[in-house]
Amino acid sequence: MRNRQRPSQLGLLLLASQLFQVGLDNIPPVTLAVLALNVYLYLFPAAPLLQACVSVQQAYWFSDWRRLLLSPLHHADDWHLYFNMVSFLWKGIRLERRLGGAWFLYLLSVFSLLTGLVYLVLEAALTELTQDQSYSMTCAVGFSGVLFALKVLNNHYHPGGVTNVMGVPVSNQYASWVELVLIHITSPGTSFVGHLAGILVGLLYTSGPLKTIMKKCAEVVTLNGYNSRPSSYYRSSGSSGTKAFKESNCTSAKPTLDRSYQQVSSLCPMPDMTYSFVQ
Repeated sequence: MRNRQRPSQLGLLLLASQLFQVGLDNIPPVTLAVLALNVYLYLFPAAPLLQACVSVQQAYWFSDWRRLLLSPLHHADDWHLYFNMVSFLWKGIRLERRLGGAWFLYLLSVFSLLTGLVYLVLEAALTELTQDQSYSMTCAVGFSGVLFALKVLNNHYHPGGVTNVMGVPVSNQYASWVELVLIHITSPGTSFVGHLAGILVGLLYTSGPLKTIMKKCAEVVTLNGYNSRPSSYYRSSGSSGTKAFKESNCTSAKPTLDRSYQQVSSLCPMPDMTYSFVQ
């Protein structure tokens, strides 16, 4: 498949710069592999963007369920990729060191699928409530639904801390909700429902039955021949040599319409962004 033709790949260059600033040796293997997979699928997409995004129309009406696998791993442009991967880099380092690589990979797989499913349920519900078919045809692409789920999980493990959300100090307990609203206000081209789906999946894990269900499934796998117990996946994060860096938060990004999808034209990075567009 041919590479995407872009007038500039500054987002990719900045992402590479960020990775080398942190140090590849300081990035846990699962986090690094997922980053590499997202970059690879941006350069060599498994499907065109309009065939990778997920919507009620395409996934449910037309039974194209493979979009649940494709949509979180494809990005609209290099800035979209950069925003999401820098955010994932920060979250991945902290969570993978705490949970262990095997459980973190398991977690990412489940979160990726569930976020897409919850997104479809929410869009279908909005269609029924408003009798507006555009909700079912709105197609979302990007990793940020998963990032919001990870944000909920990270805040759960650090309940007493404070997060800087676009320059505003917010308690970790409410940071995900505040960022959900602020990103929607400052960048209306992003998918509010996709981000909300991620928060709900994160809450299913931290406050609902999802974690228990995942542990039960892991126990079944263990009984079928794996040596490690599911409990071994939970490792407290000790001191790490990771170089300190912060997620970029700003309010100057202004979305502009570019035919099939919304893209951010500002060079100021905004974390956790999923693009949505109507087919």
